[in-house]
Amino acid sequence: MANMRSIRRAVRQIPVALAFVLAVSSPSAHATDLVANRSELIQRLLPAVVNIAVRKEVAPPTGSQQASASTGSGEIKSYVGSGFVINPSGLIVTNYHVVEDAFDIAVTFSDGTILPATLLHASRLADLAVVQVKADHPLTPVQWGDSTKLNVGDQVFAIGNPLGLGVSVSAGIVSGLNRDVQDSPYNHYIQTDAAINHGNSGGPLFDMKGRVVGVDTALVSPTEASAGLGLAIPSDAAEFVVRRLMQYGWVRPGWVGIKIQQVTPEMARAMGMQRPQGSIVSWIMPGGPAQHAGLAIGDVILKYGDDAPHDERALLRDIVKTPVGKAVNVVIQRDNNELTLPVTVAEWPRSKWDERDAPLPAEHPNGRIPPDLGLSLAAIPTSKRASLGLEDTEGGVLVADVVAGSDAARRGMTNGDIILRVDRDATASPDDVWKALNAERAEKREFIMMLVQQKHPRAPGAEWVVLRLHEPAG
Repeated sequence: MANMRSIRRAVRQIPVALAFVLAVSSPSAHATDLVANRSELIQRLLPAVVNIAVRKEVAPPTGSQQASASTGSGEIKSYVGSGFVINPSGLIVTNYHVVEDAFDIAVTFSDGTILPATLLHASRLADLAVVQVKADHPLTPVQWGDSTKLNVGDQVFAIGNPLGLGVSVSAGIVSGLNRDVQDSPYNHYIQTDAAINHGNSGGPLFDMKGRVVGVDTALVSPTEASAGLGLAIPSDAAEFVVRRLMQYGWVRPGWVGIKIQQVTPEMARAMGMQRPQGSIVSWIMPGGPAQHAGLAIGDVILKYGDDAPHDERALLRDIVKTPVGKAVNVVIQRDNNELTLPVTVAEWPRSKWDERDAPLPAEHPNGRIPPDLGLSLAAIPTSKRASLGLEDTEGGVLVADVVAGSDAARRGMTNGDIILRVDRDATASPDDVWKALNAERAEKREFIMMLVQQKHPRAPGAEWVVLRLHEPAG
């Protein structure tokens, strides 16, 4: 029988604007105090959980006839995910795959407030990102919990934005621990039957005291919907990665310069071990900390400090979490003898790490923000007004060119469009537009609205276009 299992990122693509819906089951007539207390707990947590809507530019297939010849940009698609506040200043944690390659990020809170967000730091390997919003008041943060104390059967609940519906709550239990579905030492997922669907990505998994014990990340299902197999990054890994990202701008993992493999039952029999345990060294970096400490290929690592890692991923997690410069006693088995070797942990070479992990995306494909939103404007000759469908008294400014990859291009503007208004003010010349832009910048506005008569309208009549304001380059 074909393998029907499919691992899907819990991020949802959406074609329309989001509605904000609270989906919490009403207690029955026989509701207990426990249910009432749980409802109160959830109400206190809702302000800390957010919906994240992003827009990404998806490159068209080679030779596509739909690509815009004037902008060179691909198709713009919208996606939704979730996140949670970790600091009153506006720091929010989500999955990296939610905001990866996004040129526009909007965060919606449980009270309906929508704020633009910027990506601060990200780790592709850990699939975690930190985004920043600027609010006019301190935000409500979550409290991290200890995922190492979770047991199978513990009750948990997830809050997120499934299928783009809005803030929703689902409850369940911890169905499994240490699930390995990807090639990364961070991937020792919590499995839960609390419903996780597309759009839950980046949302928190809470214990029954309201502490975050996981970051909802993926679902395992033969269909697009939840099959009761949700996966969350444990809080012990997530909190470590986030803390390092905020402190150093990257994970700055510990490193000893070795490659290891899990000791299998066959390996154990080949080495004369009574049972399989530990991780065997298969390669050592010349001149690295492990070689300096005396480790050799074929050594079996049984203990790392006070820990006896149950598999090679657990050992790697122990190493990357070790403070740089700390000496750790490593217990190994070599030729049926146990030895203890002190290994001084070094910093993972930054250049090598950056090859594996995600650098921050450039704010603009050309490496800089184009001046004045990427627009080149021109006055409209009187002789052409009639052919453009404009009355003599109507005003308007012609869009002569749009820089490829700019915010204006991504939002659908193209050469031949006509700007009729900036906010509520009519425009009759390019100077009117520039003055309005400078006035909005002086007021520290994040966005500006333009009423645009499009060259290729989707429907008759002008449309409002919202552009993100940037300071002119240079």
